[in-house]
Amino acid sequence: MADFEDKVAFITGGGTGIGAAVAREFVARGGKVALMGRRRGPLEEVAAPLGGLVVAGDAADTQSVRAAVAEVTGRLGGIDVLVANAGGHGVGSLLDTDDASWSLSTRLNLDTAFVCARECMPGLIARGGNVVILSSLAGHFAGPDVVGYVTMKHALVGLTRSLARDYGRRGVRTNAVCPGWVTTEMADEQMTVLVDKFGLPGIEEAYRLVTRDVPLGRPARPEEVADAVLFLASPQARMITGTALMVDGGASAVDLPTIAFAPEH
Repeated sequence: MADFEDKVAFITGGGTGIGAAVAREFVARGGKVALMGRRRGPLEEVAAPLGGLVVAGDAADTQSVRAAVAEVTGRLGGIDVLVANAGGHGVGSLLDTDDASWSLSTRLNLDTAFVCARECMPGLIARGGNVVILSSLAGHFAGPDVVGYVTMKHALVGLTRSLARDYGRRGVRTNAVCPGWVTTEMADEQMTVLVDKFGLPGIEEAYRLVTRDVPLGRPARPEEVADAVLFLASPQARMITGTALMVDGGASAVDLPTIAFAPEH
């Protein structure tokens, strides 16, 4: 497939996990990529075999993003797809979250997408491009003791719909992807908490534990989420905007109060 021939994707958080998987698949489909993140090393490791451009920096900082967009435009000709993938934790309940933690969660999860979308939008309008924002299953449902993360992921769905509403008539589509558990480095770290808590033999067993009530019964691989991102960014999704696509193995289809009635597997 060459859905993205001569197209350029600007991917934040592109050095690991979903962002890296999106970059590889975008290039495999004929496109070019520019990767932004705070750590140059992982970005270069992903970009080198792809012939990608690395623009290290803070995706929540206006001046940093503005300089990155200018560099990408100057070297690659413009930006056709923004993949706002940068994010981070927001751990703690309301009473455990101080101002600094709340501000950090906002910056990592929401500000990164907002600033990048704002700085990329004029170019996307000019080129008839589109935006894909990485939200989460937590953008629709609340997990325990992660008030910052849940709130910001919900906000990303609102941002998606607002951009779709405001810029659709100007030729720019905006959609969100909402993954459940994905086998990334960040999720691996969370699995170690369960390993310690329940004395599990390893993170594989922890992943089985957190997906035991998910219809497909397993976490997603980064490449599977990337497939959803690339679909929404492609011409095949040309009539789709303002949607929040669940990529959760069916987790959001489960009626939690009835789990106790399910037969043992």
